[in-house]
Amino acid sequence: MTLQQNTGRIQTTHIGSLPRPHHLLDQLKAKFSGQPFDQKAFDAALRQGVADVVRKQVECGIDIVTDGEFSKPGFFTYIQERLSGFEARPNQKMLLFQQEVAAFPEYYAEYFKQAMMGGTIVAITPVVCTGPVAYHGQAPLARDIDNVKAAAAAAGVPLDHVFLPATAPSGVGINEHYKSEEDYFHALAVEMNKEYKAIVDAGLLVQVDDPFLADIFVEPGLDDQQKRRRAEVYVEATNVALKGIPAERVRFHTCYGINEGPRLYEASLSEIISYVLKINAGSYSFEAANPRHEHEYHLFETVKIPDGKVLCPGVITHASNIVEHPELICERILRYVNLVGRENVIAAADCGFSSQALYKTEVHQTVVWEKFKAMREGADLASRKLWKN
Repeated sequence: MTLQQNTGRIQTTHIGSLPRPHHLLDQLKAKFSGQPFDQKAFDAALRQGVADVVRKQVECGIDIVTDGEFSKPGFFTYIQERLSGFEARPNQKMLLFQQEVAAFPEYYAEYFKQAMMGGTIVAITPVVCTGPVAYHGQAPLARDIDNVKAAAAAAGVPLDHVFLPATAPSGVGINEHYKSEEDYFHALAVEMNKEYKAIVDAGLLVQVDDPFLADIFVEPGLDDQQKRRRAEVYVEATNVALKGIPAERVRFHTCYGINEGPRLYEASLSEIISYVLKINAGSYSFEAANPRHEHEYHLFETVKIPDGKVLCPGVITHASNIVEHPELICERILRYVNLVGRENVIAAADCGFSSQALYKTEVHQTVVWEKFKAMREGADLASRKLWKN
């Protein structure tokens, strides 16, 4: 058995980000927008917030927990805090979900005002690589590691059931410095290895977040050959970043980057799965609970996962305030178990519930906890069917 496989019951987890307490959001906003700021008060609030959110995850039945990404306002700010060689470009337009937005311009004009970008505590701006990339995030990373380890100890969670998310090399920014994309991603990978390795050396699992892999297959202007080559570059870079790290200590997550929306223009799992399974990880998580992708479990009737690897399909979604029924969650789990085996399925969420730090998350924080409880109940129902002794 490998580290992440099930023994005796179906394990539960989620993808990382959770709604932050408003008093912590106030301090994050001050810190990252240049307002008067008390570092000691922030550190204390963050430490207590992580302790509370880990305890709450355990109370709701989550087996493999994390810190809720409480220290991070969002990916782009996190990049600038931990990597040098980048600058923000507030006046540069971000091109996100281009086909989707073009198809539903009125919907997304309103959506972006209220969610994702419009509601963030710090403005989301593109970041551009203008010089050599270097990792300098040791201090904030050490703080995050210390906080989640202390919280796990207090909640009785073993360290090999604790993970910290980190961005994939593909999610870091736009290249204007390196002569080729391959050179750029390789340089990023070498530097991101420092973060991944520090997390694993601390006894935790590292989760590599890569919603950008799926974007390739709906990007305008790329032909099929270009899409395949870019996906290979992303995979190669991620595996360079994971060099020297045991696969069983790695979780790989991909998704589609949009919460509530029509979502007509998204890659199918069949387009990306061969690249996902090339990543040197012990488990793979992906969206499987929303109505655009729930049917894709059939893919594993023909796609075989390598021995010892684990699937973490979403069995609850981050794109709706409806709390899934435990019986439905059980059914979703059993679909995958019937195809890949009971040891190889961990129940998860589709994506994070607050990938950007927001005062008003799309799924209300009280609903998130009920979704987690329902996932535990559904996993227990499945476990009773699968381990009858």
